[in-house]
Amino acid sequence: MPAAIRPSSPTPSTAPEHAAAPPAERSCDGLTVMFDGSCPLCRREIGLYQSLASLQPVQWLDVSEVHSGLEPAEQARLLARFHVRQADGRMLSGAAAFVSLWLAMPGWRWLGRFGRLPGVTPVLEWAYVHFLRFRPHLQQWVRAAELAHLPADMVADLRSDHAGETGAVAVYRGMLWASRHPDIQELARRHLQTEQEHLEVMNALLPPLRRSWLLPLWRLAGFVTGALPALVGPPAVYATVAAIETFVDKHYQDQLDRIAGRPEAATLQRLLSDCRNDEREHLEEASNKLVAAPGWGVRAWCRAIGAGSMIGVWLTRRI
Repeated sequence: MPAAIRPSSPTPSTAPEHAAAPPAERSCDGLTVMFDGSCPLCRREIGLYQSLASLQPVQWLDVSEVHSGLEPAEQARLLARFHVRQADGRMLSGAAAFVSLWLAMPGWRWLGRFGRLPGVTPVLEWAYVHFLRFRPHLQQWVRAAELAHLPADMVADLRSDHAGETGAVAVYRGMLWASRHPDIQELARRHLQTEQEHLEVMNALLPPLRRSWLLPLWRLAGFVTGALPALVGPPAVYATVAAIETFVDKHYQDQLDRIAGRPEAATLQRLLSDCRNDEREHLEEASNKLVAAPGWGVRAWCRAIGAGSMIGVWLTRRI
């Protein structure tokens, strides 16, 4: 759990004079643990330690904060390796710092005592130094799977939303590929732009490693779903869009109902509501363009779209 090394020089502190003083100027009443709060690995481990009742007073200093009161050079040094300052003012880093922290943590003292045995700390330091080489890659993987910004009970739904918007982009690309009819081309281009914006929203919400593994299937299915009615003509396209958007509208509304009134989900609620409003506009436009009831073949096709969408949501929520 080292502190992360910054790729460029840290921004000089802009903290006012009454901001927290540098570690060297603070009182030495107990252990001072200096960690990088911007590192996902550090946050997880420090969170574990903070959940324990320490055996001595412990101060937790996030050295990544702009207002940490540290000079840029000192901040860079503390970010490069894990540091702990003992009660007597002595500064430790790397494996020695971990050993000092473990000795203060209930349930971890055995590891601290083990680390103090002759010859053990150098071995731990060797392992720590080699870990630093791989840490940037580990950080990338952890960040690619972080979900702290999302309600835990909405992750599966957002995975289905992401897959759905991926498929929607493919639907309109399929229409543009299959038809040269001016009405189909005009509708597909406008709707494609909206769905691409929705997909960008979902990309920002859902980390790459949390997205569905079935996205290639969704792209293929979406392309076919858009291309086939485009070969038939505008009425089939309008009926297809209406069938898709009817399902999507309900899908988004179910999610909005679930997070209604939850302050921690206010931002997510706004984003989903914006997406739903756009989809409703697509639905109303396609419905208004259907001047005549579709034939039995198109109706069967639309029922198949609804059933396929339900199956797709079920799968992408799980895979």
